[in-house]
Amino acid sequence: MGIFDRVFGKRDQTAEQKAQLPWIPLESLAQLETINELSQERPQVILKHSSTCGISRVVLKMFKDSYDINWDCDFYFLTIQSHRDISNSIAKQFGIRHESPQLLVIKNGEVTFHTSHGGIADTNLGDKL
Repeated sequence: MGIFDRVFGKRDQTAEQKAQLPWIPLESLAQLETINELSQERPQVILKHSSTCGISRVVLKMFKDSYDINWDCDFYFLTIQSHRDISNSIAKQFGIRHESPQLLVIKNGEVTFHTSHGGIADTNLGDKL
């Protein structure tokens, strides 16, 4: 590892440390009913992301870096610019004001936790599942 790598934080990571989030793209209104049904058995997590927002990109990276393969939930990823209708439906269905970035945890058909912006990075998701 060279000096620039040490200064700028490049690290060699094991495959386990680099585990990828098992995102399910949220791309249709019909998926909201599926999320509602599945939330009866295990938590469903929605991350709403803005592809044009610098804060959203930073929060997404921090969220990915904190991912724990032991979290027992399904992860849905919603890009606001592509599917604003879905974001609006989420707000209406769950009574949660739209924000982005925004993280929602759904259990038994109800949002049991939500946060946005820097609050996402500060959340220990494992405690909310």
